[in-house]
Amino acid sequence: MLMVGAFVFVQSKLGRAYDVAKLIGNVDGVKWACAVTGVYDVIACLEMPNMNSLSNLVITKIQPIEGIERTHTAVKVSGEGSIAIPTDFDR
Repeated sequence: MLMVGAFVFVQSKLGRAYDVAKLIGNVDGVKWACAVTGVYDVIACLEMPNMNSLSNLVITKIQPIEGIERTHTAVKVSGEGSIAIPTDFDR
């Protein structure tokens, strides 16, 4: 089955990046989430069976998480050139 993948870039409230990353990482459909530096505070990788379920996941399960101020979703257009991302982060 061909899955739809996306990256969600999150701006969180000040001091909440680690908490938000952990909460997002616990959502079904999220492959990984981590706190980062820069314009965004958290980046998450999602994979769902179709665009409807992906949209629903972002709108109903991720955006309402306490501490999130704004999200930006980038849908993957190609699986080529993908790299393996370790999921055993300490935090």
